[in-house]
Amino acid sequence: MQKEYVILHMPVISMFYGLIVSMYYLDTRKLRLPHIHVKYGEKEAVYQIPDGNLLEGSLPANKEKLLWAWIEIHKEDLMANWDLAVSGNKVFTIEPLK
Repeated sequence: MQKEYVILHMPVISMFYGLIVSMYYLDTRKLRLPHIHVKYGEKEAVYQIPDGNLLEGSLPANKEKLLWAWIEIHKEDLMANWDLAVSGNKVFTIEPLK
């Protein structure tokens, strides 16, 4: 029996204040909830969308507050991107926090 392997690609969907926000294609195996991956320097975290709950990792508190504001502003765009990503379709970039 042949195993199927899926290579996940993680495009960057936004960058602001040193935060890099990405979303994997076809990423439903481990964290079945809609989510984004966020990097800040050496720190990495995963946040649920659309509510912003922390699922894994950590960010500095001041950066996390900026991320939560961005998620609140763009929750509909994030969910639209999630729907595209889990079906393997190209996601779009989202405006950074200004």
